[in-house]
Amino acid sequence: MLGLMQEWPLLCHKILDHAALFHGGRAVVSRSVEGPIHRTDYRAIRGRALQVAKRLEKDGIGLGDRVATMAWNTGRHLEAWYGILGIGAVYHTLNPRLFSEQIIWIMNDAEDRFLFVDLTFVGLIEAIADKVPSLEKVIILTDRDHMPQTTLANAVAFEDWIAETDQDFAWKEFDERTAAGMCYTSGTTGNPKGVVYSHRSNVLHAMASVQPDMLNLSSRDRMMPVVPLFHANGWSTAFSCPMVGCGMVMPGAGMDGASIHQLLSEERVTVTAAVPTVWLMLLQHLEKTGDTLPDLERVIIGGSACPRSITQAFQETYGVEVIHAWGMTEMSPLGSMCTIKPEYQDLSGEAKLDLQAKQGHPPFTVEMKVTNDENEDLPWDGKTFGRLKVRGPAISASYYKGRGSEQFDGEDWFDTGDVAHIDPHGYMEITDRAKDVIKSGGEWISTIELENLAVGHEDVAEAAVIGIHHPKWDERPLLVIVCKEGCNPSKDAILDFLRGKVAKWWMPDDVAFVDEIPHTATGKIQKMDLREQFKDYSFPGT
Repeated sequence: MLGLMQEWPLLCHKILDHAALFHGGRAVVSRSVEGPIHRTDYRAIRGRALQVAKRLEKDGIGLGDRVATMAWNTGRHLEAWYGILGIGAVYHTLNPRLFSEQIIWIMNDAEDRFLFVDLTFVGLIEAIADKVPSLEKVIILTDRDHMPQTTLANAVAFEDWIAETDQDFAWKEFDERTAAGMCYTSGTTGNPKGVVYSHRSNVLHAMASVQPDMLNLSSRDRMMPVVPLFHANGWSTAFSCPMVGCGMVMPGAGMDGASIHQLLSEERVTVTAAVPTVWLMLLQHLEKTGDTLPDLERVIIGGSACPRSITQAFQETYGVEVIHAWGMTEMSPLGSMCTIKPEYQDLSGEAKLDLQAKQGHPPFTVEMKVTNDENEDLPWDGKTFGRLKVRGPAISASYYKGRGSEQFDGEDWFDTGDVAHIDPHGYMEITDRAKDVIKSGGEWISTIELENLAVGHEDVAEAAVIGIHHPKWDERPLLVIVCKEGCNPSKDAILDFLRGKVAKWWMPDDVAFVDEIPHTATGKIQKMDLREQFKDYSFPGT
């Protein structure tokens, strides 16, 4: 016997329809790439997205065609996304922080036909366009007055391009499993791998994301997604916010501390999301200026482990709740958030900070477990480390063109590549990437925990830990430090700061001071390059 419910396909453009109808006047504020603050709302966003869809169809784009975007978070970028989605084409976010060779490889692998690009990146595209034979048209996200002189063939200003159509257009209907978006992983070895989201997966993921124990978004919030739309599906904010009628404040290219604070303050933002490096810049700005955050209620921090010092500063100095989040491009991307369950609601002080350092518990639609190398499930005791595996309806079943099949098993479990443990209440904590964990004398040492502790030292700006060969213990930890400007701590001072905070056998065997630590295009520490940098290093006395 089957249920007698209506068939209602989960298509992404239905989210924007809902926002325009029931939250049509809700503000969408953008710092435009040209400079001025631009104000629109969901009703206008939908109308212009219909124009984008109609113009794309007129230009020959249809079901399954890949349309790339290389743009900051702005209203125009939203309009482009929904216009692409509304005809069954596939938005393909390009990360401008990648090397040109990687961008060329990705565009050719995806066979992008059109590209929406911000003014900031026109020069980058001019340098590579002739190496992407599938690319037919470049739409520069600006108006005629700001259209640059360009060597790009078939380039057009966005405003001129959509002005040739009207909003008299009906979204296309198709299977909810149709591809909606593509995002390539920022792999540290080999070529990036393509993750392909469906309309169904995006809608389900957005519904999971807005739950009270996750982003907790509502029409009463004003959200500033600092995390770019080109990073891990924009953390779903392009879908989650309009789904509940949450106002959006889009920072554009203004990613420095002063610019972020200006929008947070002037637009009365209640919730915002970004990687830790952004919040370090904001906190440095606040410390320097004495500014405050009167309207901000909570900060979502993900992308890499959140240093304890950031959580303390937001909560103790500015009264802003910090929520640690974890996810992956392959997970659409939200996997867990560290909100407080009743079992832990009485925690305070250091004990609460210990809990908040964890990646948290998953929403409905995400299953997770930890296993040993023999694929045997490990206990949820908050201590036993293992390989973290996940599955669910918004988690990749495979990569584009079948790459990386070794990360998927026959029961749909995806091996995240992380090492983690889970406590009895379902809180997961990542202790390392499997390829970065230090194996010393047969035991594992968490590089992430050491890094987070080291960053708590008042003179340390950034820290990284790598394993160095040791003749007796196989590997031992080397702590690599970037000092704050004007500071010059000694090795002994750093090591003394760590003593008593970790087991004695976890203590780094040495400290190295460097001017900078290499990062990936998404801001994560590039351990592979760091290991190469120290490949000839030997610990004192070995």
